[in-house]
Amino acid sequence: MSLGTKNRQARTAELCKQRLREKHWDKITLVEEYIREIEGTGGRKDITRWGQFTDAKGIHADMLKRLDHHFESWLNP
Repeated sequence: MSLGTKNRQARTAELCKQRLREKHWDKITLVEEYIREIEGTGGRKDITRWGQFTDAKGIHADMLKRLDHHFESWLNP
C-alpha cells in the first residue's frame, strides 16, 4: 500500500473521530466506545474501517452525514 493511501486513510479516520467528538461532546464516553468498536483496540486496531463511510467521489460532507447516521443508529438501535 502506498504512503499516499495510508495518509488518506489516517486523515479519514481522524476527520471522523474529530467530528464525533465535537458534535457529540456531551456523550463523549459513548463516542469513545463507538470509536473503539469501529477501529478496534491494541494489536487489532484498524483505522481502515473508517473507510466504510467514504465513497468514490470523496465528498467529505456526504461522508460525515453517513457517519452521523450510523452513530445515531448505533445509539438508538
